[in-house]
Amino acid sequence: MEIPILSDIVVILSLSVGVIFLFQKLRLPAILGFLITGIIAGPNGLKLIHGVHEVEMLAEIGVILLLFIIGMEFSLKTISAIQRIVLIGGFAQVGLTIGLTFFAAYSLGFPWNQAMFMGFLMSLSSTAIVLTLLQAQGAVSTPHGKIALAVLIFQDIIVVPMMLFTPLMAGQSEDIWGSLLALLLKAVLVVGLVIISARYLAPRLLDEVARTQNRELFLLSVLVICFAVAWGTSSIGLSLALGAFLAGLVISESEYSHQATALVIPFREIFTSFFFVSIGMLLDLKFFAQHAGVILLLALAVMLAKGVIAAVAALILRFPLRTALITGLSLFQIGEFAFILSVTGLQSGLLTDSVYQYFLAVSILSMAVTPFIMNASGPLADWLLRRSAPERLQVFDRLSAQTDEEPPEESLRDHVIIIGYGVTGRHVAEAARSAHIPYLVLDLDPERVARARRDGHPTVFGDATQEFVLLHVHVYSARVAVVAISDPPAARLIVSRIRSICHTVYVIMRTRMVREADEFYRLGANEVVPEEFETSIEVFTRLLNRYFVPQDDIDNFVRGIRSEGYKMMRPDSKEVRDFTGFLSIPDVNVTCLRVQHGENEVVGHSIAQSNIRTRFGVNLIGIMRDESFITNIQPETEIMQDDVLYLVGRPDDIAEFNKLIKY
Repeated sequence: MEIPILSDIVVILSLSVGVIFLFQKLRLPAILGFLITGIIAGPNGLKLIHGVHEVEMLAEIGVILLLFIIGMEFSLKTISAIQRIVLIGGFAQVGLTIGLTFFAAYSLGFPWNQAMFMGFLMSLSSTAIVLTLLQAQGAVSTPHGKIALAVLIFQDIIVVPMMLFTPLMAGQSEDIWGSLLALLLKAVLVVGLVIISARYLAPRLLDEVARTQNRELFLLSVLVICFAVAWGTSSIGLSLALGAFLAGLVISESEYSHQATALVIPFREIFTSFFFVSIGMLLDLKFFAQHAGVILLLALAVMLAKGVIAAVAALILRFPLRTALITGLSLFQIGEFAFILSVTGLQSGLLTDSVYQYFLAVSILSMAVTPFIMNASGPLADWLLRRSAPERLQVFDRLSAQTDEEPPEESLRDHVIIIGYGVTGRHVAEAARSAHIPYLVLDLDPERVARARRDGHPTVFGDATQEFVLLHVHVYSARVAVVAISDPPAARLIVSRIRSICHTVYVIMRTRMVREADEFYRLGANEVVPEEFETSIEVFTRLLNRYFVPQDDIDNFVRGIRSEGYKMMRPDSKEVRDFTGFLSIPDVNVTCLRVQHGENEVVGHSIAQSNIRTRFGVNLIGIMRDESFITNIQPETEIMQDDVLYLVGRPDDIAEFNKLIKY
């Protein structure tokens, strides 16, 4: 039996492999390769794909899985923590974009309803592209990543009432307020069910499934939760994507969220590729070629306007100017939900065919350049700050650096500046307080600043990449600056800024990867502590403990590794130490076995009678009997049925002894 969609899947995947392989050679983003694949194979290209509707369905699954994973990576607590950014930042970005687009379109002669609908379309950015790139960069938890996520969440929610307002603006609906009220009640019900499920139902369900140790059952349970919640929200008038995000939140409250994410990611990668291909299939190449000049000008105007508005939204939230610029360079494109909304506009008569084609061309162009702009957003923001009258723009950073209680100037001498109040920064601050060392926390995330103040730490809100902020916390008179942030480009800029001010402060960096250390040393850091390196030390320390290597030998080995390892990470180091032969790991194991067989020469006999050390080569070091633990093993101590024996010996000897007491 022939499956029609199968040939289209083969064409898409085969062509994608070739295009993306070429793009990898040229170091171009994979997302752009999928868009090109859709343009080539689509109905406006070589017409290689016939089941366009089926491909769009696969694309919808990709968006669902993408938002499902995003939801699992956050929790209800995380969303609650950024609710201010969601409401204020999202409302500012969407409201200002709609207002500016309405004014521009109305001035050009479009009717008010068409101008308003164009504002709806322009206000939506690409959740799929932006969050995919933020995840690839490891920047979801950075300040600009949190702002982008919050704004995208607001957009995904607001698109629902937009779709309800569209028929009203077209004169096709009479009871829009009744529909909105019903939708609001449904939304409250869904959110309530999500909270209850996240707190009580999902953790228990996944715990029972995990106990079966069946990987397939676990995966099926996770996917059922994802698609069931998405289908449920869609059936009551909310979006599939919003339902998938809520399903992810449900699972995020359980301890199995990371395992669930790992299992779903391969499916997401496949189906998300269909989404980008389906977007490329929509572009009419003939229309684009005939109106290329106008399309390019419109695309530039749209991207510039949306970028500025997103940056203004971040400034309204009192984030530093550099963070605001990077946010604007992340949210300047038109997103996938705009395509869904545009179909409603076409059906309602709010978009003509020509306007729709302009919209498609501008949208795809903005999505195509997004990977390039986002990957260069840090350097671009720095360039804009240098070129745009820094003495005027510093007023934003002065406002950002204000605190409710200014730190006393006389206390800022010989102090520690802790940049970033994440896990590392929090521990350093606690250590400094316990040791009575003068210190100051500096962070640009309002939520982390509030937490640091609640924890009782002297804290300044500000962007450490700005010279004014570093001067404000007296970096020139500090003894140590600890840079503990998860944004490598910003961290590099911070070290450069510190060294441009003074060379006396001792800079300690925390970084994720060993390979990043060399550049930080080159920029002027005195010490670089890679998490990757320290994690490896902890792993092999526990390994050596397991093999009963003497603790003194382990400590000496760790000191040597740290000394030589950190020395080798410095740019001027040529020394490599060989630790071969430093220690010898004995072939010894420790285990516990339960006595299950009650009739043999060991069970029911004393240690002296059974002579297990000589006969089996194992040493008995403890017995758990009923609820007591026997550690004083004597020759007359008897081994009884149902005892749990703690043994030391070679793995083969322990296995042979286990056969005797088990069968």
